[in-house]
Amino acid sequence: MEQGWDNDVKDFFVKILNSVAMTLLWALAAVTAGLYFKLAIVGSTSMTVTIIFYILLAVTFYGLVRYLYRTWRKA
Repeated sequence: MEQGWDNDVKDFFVKILNSVAMTLLWALAAVTAGLYFKLAIVGSTSMTVTIIFYILLAVTFYGLVRYLYRTWRKA
């Protein structure tokens, strides 16, 4: 009997772990910046800072989705 993992199964699990890790990293960074530094709370900082925060949040979310799409599109 063969020992170890099949390369296809290993690659699949690496994709899953990378996807989960990147998504959690993005979410934790967004929550930290938004709540801890009070950038997401309207009225705690100037409206310009809040708008810039949400624009950057949308741009980085687009980057995350693009990364995930490219990761899972590869054969």
